[in-house]
Amino acid sequence: MVNDIDIFYMKQALAEANEAYKQGEIPIGAVVVCRDKIIAKSHNLTELLHDVTAHAEMQAITAAAEHLGGKYLNDCTLYVTVEPCVMCAGALGWSQISRIVYGAPDEKRGYSRFAPKALHPRTQVTAGVMADECTELMQRFFKEKR
Repeated sequence: MVNDIDIFYMKQALAEANEAYKQGEIPIGAVVVCRDKIIAKSHNLTELLHDVTAHAEMQAITAAAEHLGGKYLNDCTLYVTVEPCVMCAGALGWSQISRIVYGAPDEKRGYSRFAPKALHPRTQVTAGVMADECTELMQRFFKEKR
């Protein structure tokens, strides 16, 4: 169920995605929220870092764990503009994150198609928050690249 809080934080993730867009990165943004406070925010950095693992979610997991001083994010929610890929879902599973909220589905590389059990069994998922806005940004990016 989508609520005003989910929309508020997804807008923050979308702002990160727009930052990625401006930098020529695939426009995916993420924020990690713990106890009603953003503790990490990031966007894709794969081009800048020449690193295929530098996805927004991976950057956010690392920053959130550093902020908390531990590897588990079991009191946290990740807001991400696009459905996590298999790699990111695996990392999120290991982090034991409590909840994931994502915008646009990723029918080509999303975890739900290829690894639906990658997340921790207690992780709750809310899909489709601001999906239209997230999808539009991705489509605009790839249309301009072609």
